[in-house]
Formats: sequence, structure tokens, C-alpha cells
Amino acid sequence: MATQRDYYEILGLDQAASNDQIKRSYRKLAMKYHPDRNPGDKEAEGNFKDAAKAYEVLSDPQKRQRYDQYGHAGLQGQTGHDFSNMNAGDIFSMFDDIFGDMFGGGGRQRGQQRQRAQRGYDLQTETEITLEEVLSGIEREIEFVRQNTCANCKGSGGKPGTDPVTCVTCGGNGQVQQAGLGGMFRMVTTCPACQGQGKKHAHPCPSCKGSGQTPKKRVINIKIPAGIHDGQAIRVQGEGEPGARGGPSGDLHVIVRIADHNLFTREEDHIVLHMPVSFAQATLGAVVKVPTLNGQTHELTIKPGTQHGEVFRIDGQGLPNLRSGRRGDLGIVLEIEIPSKLTEEQRELLLQYAKTEHFDVMPQNQSFWGKIKDYIGG
Repeated sequence: MATQRDYYEILGLDQAASNDQIKRSYRKLAMKYHPDRNPGDKEAEGNFKDAAKAYEVLSDPQKRQRYDQYGHAGLQGQTGHDFSNMNAGDIFSMFDDIFGDMFGGGGRQRGQQRQRAQRGYDLQTETEITLEEVLSGIEREIEFVRQNTCANCKGSGGKPGTDPVTCVTCGGNGQVQQAGLGGMFRMVTTCPACQGQGKKHAHPCPSCKGSGQTPKKRVINIKIPAGIHDGQAIRVQGEGEPGARGGPSGDLHVIVRIADHNLFTREEDHIVLHMPVSFAQATLGAVVKVPTLNGQTHELTIKPGTQHGEVFRIDGQGLPNLRSGRRGDLGIVLEIEIPSKLTEEQRELLLQYAKTEHFDVMPQNQSFWGKIKDYIGG
């Protein structure tokens, strides 16, 4: 798995950075690496998405606290936005409030643009399967929490029976002007009171506190195809968060993790088994039963004189290819096992054999210091 960069390092900050510093740093990097300014530059696009991911975590007090304490591990298992599958426009829309001062002018026109329907955020979660389930494919139940449209206010954010009123802060434009650099020029920013809508509810919905959304646990079934690899994602369309102003919902991305197996290891579509055999089996030859991933056994003929580490292959007993369905092979690495204890009969037989090899063995062999003494003529 690729190493994740430190979020503070991405934004060029230290852990004591203030919220304003985090916002300014992200704004600077987003403008520098925005794909519109770097057409066709994949590295710049990656930097843009890394900065967005870092800002999403560090700008949220709870996520930042977990990250400061536990690092990336503290964020595992939590649903979040999948920036790798979002375009620059979607990411810009997510943090639109901090980019308002980049585009002065066109006040009402820009406010009207924000009234358009927006696609909901994507979500990401993980599930773990076994190597046997990779062989056959499986249907898995996925449980996660997402923001749903508030059933009480139908997403309006206002108390049922009330209508929104024109925002007094921006006069209905969705934008306000602020002085910058000691009053030398004016900056146009998103209205903080109505979030750029131009209208707001005087009486927020008691169920969602005016957000128009409430968290809800979802349980869905997904089909995980045979041959899937660790880290691959399954996209479930429309199971992300609901869109704004009638926009479509985002998607759910389920990252599949493959659990370690107690016998087999995986190499692409092939699997490998390290199988111990005795000295006698390797020397004289034998027929042994080899376990396979589907629970059956396969008879393997070991030829006389087989060496430690020699590899045998059984065709078609690996994992299916995700695209073609064709199965890989099962590789068997033979490991000669040396017994730690021998019976008297076994020891005697081995001693007889050792004599035919003309090699000294214990306890008949001369001691090391005895050999040294003979060598120096003592």
C-alpha cells in the first residue's frame, strides 16, 4: 500500500497552525495546482486533490484531533469524500466559501450560479473478504452512515409551514463585500449568513437544525466479483450523500481488502503454497496430497532427488482473472523438513547412511578443539 503523506506537510504547515493559516495555505495551493491553470498536468491535479483531502481533515476540529493523536490510522473506518474520483469543479464547490475572494465582480451572476443543482459528495468505506471468497465471488452486506434528506423539512432546512426570507446580510445576492489589505481594495465573498443562497429560514427545522440533512444508517448488498484484488473499489451509484438543490446523489466506493490466508499467498492470479516434506520423501520420491483453495486435494508426484526449494506447478488451481475468468496456477514450493527428534532406530539408520557418505557426524566426529590440536601438532 502506498505511503500517505502527512497532511500538515502537504499544506506546508506545522501542527500548531491556526484555522486561518490552514485555510490560507489550502487556498494558495488550490489556486496554484488547479487543473484549469495546469491543463494536462497529472502531477498538478494530484497535488490539488491531496491539498483538498488535507484541508477536509484539518479544517474539521474532530477529524483534526483524531489525526493529531493517531495519524492516518485514526481516520480509518470513517466515511469520507473520495477526492481521487472527483473533478476539480466538485472539489471547488465543496469549499466554495473560502474561494469567494478569488473571483471579484459579477456579484449576482455568481450568486445565481450557486443556485444550480449540485451533485452530492461521494462516500468511501471498506470491507474484508477471504481468499476463498476471491475464488468464488460473494455477495456482501455493507453497513455505513450517510447524510439523508431531512424527512421533516424535505431538505429545505426550515421549520415545516414556514417560508424562507431574503437574507438581510447580503440583500439576497448571496455575496458580501469585505475590505482587504487595510481597505486598499474590496473582496467579494460568499455570504456567511445564507451560504450563498440569498435566502434563509428565520425558523430552522428542529430535526436537522437547519442543515436540511440528517445522518442515517444504510445497509445494502453488493456483489464482489471473483478475482478482485486487494485495494480495488466497487462503485455503488447513488449511495453517496444527496445533492444540493435537486442535484443527483453521490456514489459509494467500497474498498475491498483481502485477508491473509494461513496456507496460501497470492501473486497476481496465482497462489503459492510452501509445503514441507521429509528428507526421505525428497530423496527417494513420493506421492503426496496437496491442499487446494477450493477445499479439495491434488496428488503431487515428487521425483527422487528433489531439492529444497524446488517449485512444482498445478495448472488452473489459482484464482480467476477479474476480466477473463481464466484461473491462474497453484505453485508449490517444497521445503525439506529436518526432524528435531529421532528414535534410536532412526538415529542408527542415519549413522549407517552417514558412514557411506564419508562425512563425520556427531557423536563420532572429532571435536573442534581436538582438530585444532592435531593441526598444530600438539
